[in-house]
Amino acid sequence: MSVALLWVVSPTSEVSNGTGVLDSVRVLDSFNSVARCRNLIGSGRPKRGQKNRLNYRSMNKGGLSSMNGGRFSVISSIVASPTGEIALTSEQKVYDVVLKQAALVKRQLKSRENMEVKPDIALPGTLSLLSEAYDRCGEVCAEYAKTFYLGTLLMTPERRRAIWAIYALDRWETRLEDIFRGRPFDMLDAALSDTVNKFPVDIQPFRDMIEGMRMDLWKSRYKNFDELYLYCYYVAGTVGLMSVPIMGIAPDSKATTESVYNASLALGLANQLTNILRDVGEDARRGRVYLPQDELAQAGLSDDDIFAGKVTDKWRNFMKKQIKRARKFFDEAEKGVTELSSASRWPVWASLLLYRQILDEIEANDYNNFTRRAYVSKPKKILALPMAYVKSLVPPSLVKA
Repeated sequence: MSVALLWVVSPTSEVSNGTGVLDSVRVLDSFNSVARCRNLIGSGRPKRGQKNRLNYRSMNKGGLSSMNGGRFSVISSIVASPTGEIALTSEQKVYDVVLKQAALVKRQLKSRENMEVKPDIALPGTLSLLSEAYDRCGEVCAEYAKTFYLGTLLMTPERRRAIWAIYALDRWETRLEDIFRGRPFDMLDAALSDTVNKFPVDIQPFRDMIEGMRMDLWKSRYKNFDELYLYCYYVAGTVGLMSVPIMGIAPDSKATTESVYNASLALGLANQLTNILRDVGEDARRGRVYLPQDELAQAGLSDDDIFAGKVTDKWRNFMKKQIKRARKFFDEAEKGVTELSSASRWPVWASLLLYRQILDEIEANDYNNFTRRAYVSKPKKILALPMAYVKSLVPPSLVKA
């Protein structure tokens, strides 16, 4: 399954915007904010006077909790096991990573501001090789992620090359340390090493992505949406953590950082869920089922029905609920795209619109995602680009926060 371009959930604090790509990334004001965010995501009703926030568990049942300003309800996500041990939900695990990355971005921004000379991976005489390395990364991206690649072509050259380098990561953990120390092994590593040197990108999301690759080696079933959520973070949400310093938030954005980043996480989840729904038949032929087992059972379905590949009324009803959940995530994502830096809005809008149309194609195929692959035709892709461009022209100041 291809991963998708996205951003990530952010801390709730707000730091005044600066200038430039790096300075436009707003991060935690202090680690005191971390303590206030510990119990951010969970289930239950918000207290009086609090704004509702996105609760993915309601999506688990095909619905969506009410939203106001893109905020989650502040309730505990820590669960006690029967043995008395404390367990975290997948959301909290992901959110803790986000908080650490946001704090790191702030520290790296400050350290770079204090440096008189910016470090550079490329030495005299190696610029042509580095350019060739980035071109090779672009070829890998174009080959294995066509829709994703189309979106990158709408970016500025520097952002485009950096995103290519992130996507083309040769995902072996033993090489990550050398990459982040500026000691690349090959051309793909060189492009990524140059990227992480220019932008405040941390190593942890790369490790988490590798964990997602490992998960595919031993795990082929997901008993509930909580497990699937964590998998989606590993294989897609991590790209958001890698990309956010590159994309940037508009300096004139009036929206809270929390609302923008929560919307960006919703986009990543929406894209990955769309990939899963599109590839049901393909995955089944490899013995894999990326659908919540408990929801299949509730619909009167099992793995045998998926392997049989027969479209029934039960399957149609099940798919309608799955598509509805994915669309709810897309709806939430739209609230944050306009808050991005002006140079980043067009490609992200294009990616969002194109991926969302895949759900339309699944419906057009009468929910037959067993033998028919849903895809967006070239004419529809071409028509989506000017629509995305028009949407990208709307500045943050004209959008209600």
